[in-house]
Amino acid sequence: MPEEKPSYERAREELAGVVRKLEAGGLTLEESLALWERGEKLAAICEEWLQGARAKLAEAMAKRADPEEEGETPF
Repeated sequence: MPEEKPSYERAREELAGVVRKLEAGGLTLEESLALWERGEKLAAICEEWLQGARAKLAEAMAKRADPEEEGETPF
């Protein structure tokens, strides 16, 4: 069963926890590698969310700049 994609906030929160654990040290090499891999996955999820948000924002701004595109008049 595929893993459900967490929300941006959840992924960011978990990523911050991974970083804290790695920075604290005291882990075995295997534990560190597993955390690093999880952190990379979480960072990619966050980036995916941010790219989607940027695209939506750019689309909204383009529509706002050209209101006739939607058949609307500026006033």
